[in-house]
Formats: sequence, C-alpha cells, structure tokens
Amino acid sequence: MGGFLTDDDLNALRPADEVMFPSPIPTQVISSDEFWPSPQTERQKQVEARIKAMADDYGAKQGLDRRRFLQTASGMAAAFLAMNEVYGPLYTVSRAEAQQADTAAARQSSLAGQFIMDVHTHFLRPDTRIMTFVEARRSVGRAGWNPALVGREQTIQDLMEANWFKEVFLDSDTSVAMISGAPSDDPKDWFLTNDMKFDARKRVNDAAGTRRVMSHAIFTPGQPGWMDEVERCIEQLRPDSWKGYTVGDNTNKHLAQYPWRMDDERLMYPFYERILRAGNNIVCVHKGLYPQQVTNRFPHLLPFAGVDDVGRAAKDWPQINFVIYHSAYRWVGGGGAGVGIDQFNRSGRVDWTTDLAEIPAKFGVNNVYGDLGQIFAQTTVVEPGLCAALMGTLIRGLGADHVVWGTDAIWTGSPQWQIEALRRLEIPEAMQRAHGFAPLGAADGPIKSMIFGGNSARMYNYQRRADLLDDPLARIKRDYAENGPGRSNLAYGYVARG
Repeated sequence: MGGFLTDDDLNALRPADEVMFPSPIPTQVISSDEFWPSPQTERQKQVEARIKAMADDYGAKQGLDRRRFLQTASGMAAAFLAMNEVYGPLYTVSRAEAQQADTAAARQSSLAGQFIMDVHTHFLRPDTRIMTFVEARRSVGRAGWNPALVGREQTIQDLMEANWFKEVFLDSDTSVAMISGAPSDDPKDWFLTNDMKFDARKRVNDAAGTRRVMSHAIFTPGQPGWMDEVERCIEQLRPDSWKGYTVGDNTNKHLAQYPWRMDDERLMYPFYERILRAGNNIVCVHKGLYPQQVTNRFPHLLPFAGVDDVGRAAKDWPQINFVIYHSAYRWVGGGGAGVGIDQFNRSGRVDWTTDLAEIPAKFGVNNVYGDLGQIFAQTTVVEPGLCAALMGTLIRGLGADHVVWGTDAIWTGSPQWQIEALRRLEIPEAMQRAHGFAPLGAADGPIKSMIFGGNSARMYNYQRRADLLDDPLARIKRDYAENGPGRSNLAYGYVARG
C-alpha cells in the first residue's frame, strides 16, 4: 500500500499545511503521496486573491475574521463568486449571498429538505491497516476543499462508522445513503466485510424506523470461493445491490491476481444469472481513476480499468442495471483535471467517460448508469469547466434519468460541499451550443432532482415516504442544524460535540 512518490520526490515538495490557503474551495492541487502535484496555476492564484479580498471585506462587515467567514454559507458563496469571476459563469450565486448572512442562510434552509440519495459512501473497519485515507482527509483540509476539515487534525477515528454517520447524515442534506466498500486479495485489507456493512445497515434502520441506509455486497470474481460468498450473501444478507472492481485488488494493486471483464461469459454470466434468480438486478462496477502515474506503475491492469467490456455485458443482460462508478473518469489526481480539460477542448471527449456515455447509442441499451463519485470531488473545485463538460457528456449520452448521485464520502469529509457544488453548477451557454448539452437547471429543478435522488429511488424501488421527514433521524438533524452537535442514542450511543 505504498505511495507513488519516492523519498527524493517528497524532499522536493513543501508540506501543504505550511503553504495552503484554507479556502472553502481548493486553490491549488495537492498530493497525498499518490501522484505528483501540479504547481498552482495563474487562474488558481487569481481565485485565491479574490476570495481573500472578499473574505476580508464581507467578513469584516459581518463581524467575522477571514477564517470564520470562509466557514459560513456566505463564505462558500464568496468562493463561488470568485470562481465565476475567473473561470466564467459556471455557478449560480448572487453577491447578496456573500454580503448578507441571512440571504445565504435562507437559501441554504430552503434546500435542506431536498431528497438526496447518495449511493456511494464509505467508512473503514475498526481493525483496518489502511491509513492512506487519513492523509487524504488531511490534504482536503489543508487545501480548503471542505471548510469543516480546515485546521483540524485527522485520525483514523474520522474514518470509522460513528463519524460516517455524523458527516453523512448530520453534517449534510443526505436523506439516504449506500454503504459501499472495496475488496482485497489480502482479507485484512477489505474496507469492510460484507457482514460489517449489513450490520451497520440494520443498526441505523432499526433505530430510525425507516430505510435510511442500504448496503452493497462486494463480489470478487476469480478469488477462491467467490461464488460461495455470493450464495451466502443472497441467503443471509439480502443485499440491496452488488459491487465489484474489475482491476481486482484496487487497494493493493501490486497484489492483484484476479482482474476480470464484465463480458466474460465463463466467469461472469453465471453470476448475473444467479443474482437475477434471487431478485437482484443492480450491479455496480468501479471503473476509471487510472491516470498516467497509475498506468506507468501497473500497466498490466490497464486493460481492465476502461469500459470496453460494458456494452456487450449490458446488451447480453438487459434485465440488469449496470452502474459504472465514477462514470469511468480516468484523470484523477494532481494535474489530471488539466489533462481532462485539454482533451475536451481539443476533441470534445474525455477518457473514459465519453466512451461510457456512447454505449447506449452504440449497443442499443438502456441499462447503463453513471455514478458521479470522484467526478465531483476531483473536478468541480479544481477545473469547473471540465466538471460541466463531464455532466453535459453524461446527460447527453446516458440521459438525465441514468446519472446517479454518489460522493465517495467520507474520504473527503462530509459530502455537503459536493451537494452545494451540483446545486449551483450550470453548463455555460457557449458549451451547450457547441456540444449539444442541455442546461442543468435549478438546484431543485427536474434534472438535478433526478440526479440527486429520483433516479436511484426508481432503480432501487425506494418509496420516499412522508415518515422520512419526521423519523428520529430527521428530528436529530433538525436539532443539530439549529443547536449544533449534541448527544443522541440513535445507532451509536452518541454523536460527539465539536
């Protein structure tokens, strides 16, 4: 599980917490020892300067210092204003939100009841050996991506179940969440066992009295006894859906012995047939996140990371909904967004998200979905034009009714900052005309409402019952929003203050 940077590489860099400006959105790419960080661009310097100027001006008028102002709804609005001034009109935001605390708070409150179904969240097992995500959260805080993490030391406890519950349900507007996970060829390095995910689902749902949490069963094609585990999950755990990684061991790629293809008739088709007989028809597959640094180090897994196996599997199994996680976006990491936007500006395409979006037309299928995942975490606050292009590409190819909301939280803290980004994001009119993209529309308009929750609710046959508005969790959320962190016996005994 070692990093990508050598000791000599690290000696040539500066610690992010010594040089990063704690903005609500990042103004410089950072590295968590997985890739070489790119230098701060001129436009990022301009954004940072504008945010500082507005924070000093508007914050003083609200009786707040710069740091405190940037932690408020007005501070977030100011950051989006700065982004618009530098990158163009990509975010719906008014100057009044930045200048007037009550205006920002009123907008935030008006959207708090929006139905949001996050089908891509994570936490780690208590005995985990995986420490890389602790550094990832530190990096997010140092960069200012998530203001809640700024200036706060991160520990492995921040990646455990209790904090997942707090950050997903109390610190964000998320209504329903899917507990995901990742396997490994070393059993000790599974994020969570299948039983751990299902136990957590039961704890929350029993306490809430409503179906607030769903969970994946992880499947591992090729591993010894993998179909026995599938059978056990069907009989004992009754999964909401299934999830697999075509590269095999994504956590320890150097150990990966069992990569696989979705269209492997001998290996995969018996699995598809078995889950359909059990009444399961949703298969989620991790794709993408394979930039040049990863390709150079693990070239043998590259043929399994793209989407050239999706179309045939979808055509052969029309009864199954295939949800491609991260929408197969390739260019994660430092400098990756620059590669992505350069690709799009030259060709109108981005590896491998454009390929995914073209599958319905090429194969005549309507059972392929795109999960956003790291698309938002990696692009909306680094290269927002690329984020707009990716959203336009997915909606144009898959349809607005086949894009689903997932945040990959809690690796980057509470998903609220990502929710706010999609609420505000709009595809520029010039990009719409040039590429045939539809506008995203209002924060609570039809397209964003489908993406935030409508599409997944339909796929999972989720009934958005009125009791979600007044179950124990909803009451705790309201009290938390009004009075700050308190204590609760829901699911975990307490939610810690501070």
